[in-house]
Amino acid sequence: MTLMRWQRPEINPWLGLEPLGRLQDQINRLFDATLPEWSAFPRLMGAWGPALDLYEDNDNLVAKVELPGMKKEDIEVSLHEGTLTVAGERKADEQFKEAEAHRLERFYGRFQRSVALPVPVDVEKVKANYTDGVLTVTLPKAEEAKPKQIAVSVGS
Repeated sequence: MTLMRWQRPEINPWLGLEPLGRLQDQINRLFDATLPEWSAFPRLMGAWGPALDLYEDNDNLVAKVELPGMKKEDIEVSLHEGTLTVAGERKADEQFKEAEAHRLERFYGRFQRSVALPVPVDVEKVKANYTDGVLTVTLPKAEEAKPKQIAVSVGS
């Protein structure tokens, strides 16, 4: 006879809510299938914003913003009261100005993206680099925001 150690069953307070989660997924799929253009609503209103990622390591915050097809002269980066703002304008291709468009998925016009920074940064050391359609903004953390090692002493 094999003996097995008894383990107390794990109590999951969310277990009873699982059907509600599945229902929410089904409703989301229904809306996505019947109203695919709804995700384009901001574009229909003339608004657009490039994708922005914000990363953090021990020394820096790093923001990466996708801006393909733009010139660096058309990009503005500013930092004010703990908020990083990237703004600019993507201009339409002049060569297709008179052509009949069959499909337009690229965005043109002014944009502005702002993100609140989670920690204070050293404003004097912020750098921005634009390479291969990606803007990288490196924001060194202020000294008070960097993690500090505390030595543990023995005794009194």
